[in-house]
Amino acid sequence: MGREFIHTFEQWADDYDRSVFGGDREYKEVFKDYDRILETAAAYARGAVLEFGVGTGNLTKKLITHGFEVTGIEPSKKMREKAMEKLPNLHMLDGDFLNFPKLIDPIDTIISSFAFHHLTDQEKDQAIDHYSRLLPINGRIVFIDTLFDSEREKKKIHHWASSHGYTRLLNDLQTEYYPLRQELADLFQRHHFQPYFKQLNRFAWLIVANKNE
Repeated sequence: MGREFIHTFEQWADDYDRSVFGGDREYKEVFKDYDRILETAAAYARGAVLEFGVGTGNLTKKLITHGFEVTGIEPSKKMREKAMEKLPNLHMLDGDFLNFPKLIDPIDTIISSFAFHHLTDQEKDQAIDHYSRLLPINGRIVFIDTLFDSEREKKKIHHWASSHGYTRLLNDLQTEYYPLRQELADLFQRHHFQPYFKQLNRFAWLIVANKNE
């Protein structure tokens, strides 16, 4: 993520796991099948892994369990502390999608869950351009995030949230930078990635983008 929403995650750190595992009614559909979704993302990783937006370390733990070496990037101090409680040996760095310490070792996979939408469209473009230069040929980006298949679908989801009285969720959907699927596909292709998309619940999509040149 960038730093624009860091205050949200500082406040959310203590309650984050309860929310993503179904304890927050407004976000229950956003994180439906959360554990399975993280397992799906981890299954697409390969080689050395760089994870952005580690949060409390839920995806990180899956990756480590699968035997991957993971470097974690997380801008929120409180989130880093929560993750380190679960994974005290994790190589964790203070940073975000755009600004992070120089990496010593090469990486093969860049991965993130429920975070890339915190970047503006321009920042998304900058980030993917940077990752294209970091990753080798056949390197891979694996994202889980909320996106919309069309403007019509976006409006339907906004209406659904409003009709259920989910004011916090609706505010997030209207103020954060959730992309349309084709817009995100165009960004990946511009920077020499071939993207694959699969919808995993009403909100969450799997995006796997392989660097092809």
